[in-house]
Amino acid sequence: QVQLVESGGGLVQAGGSLRLSCTVSGSIFTINTMGWYRQCPGKERELVARITDEGTTNYVDSVKGRFTISRDNAKNTVALQMNSLKPEDTAVYYCNADLHYSPWYRRDYWGQGTQVTVSS
Repeated sequence: QVQLVESGGGLVQAGGSLRLSCTVSGSIFTINTMGWYRQCPGKERELVARITDEGTTNYVDSVKGRFTISRDNAKNTVALQMNSLKPEDTAVYYCNADLHYSPWYRRDYWGQGTQVTVSS
């Protein structure tokens, strides 16, 4: 069993900051890429940012320069620092981990989602 538990969502005014955190626990062999996705009502889930086990990052264009993803491999955590938030960042944010739960088996896992609301 693998669990991803997110925290840090909430309500913030435009221009403000929030920090999301996600902890992966359970039967883990290795964690490969970790990332954050978001979904607005009526829209598809989109990638916001991801980070490889070696620290390589990439971001969706709309958050470049405002969001920073980081991970702590020793603690199996991934964080998303969100600055200069805009109303269009409002969404449910989901943590994702691509991991091996044994030396031979690999799959994606998702957190339960955390709401981020940015008021104008």
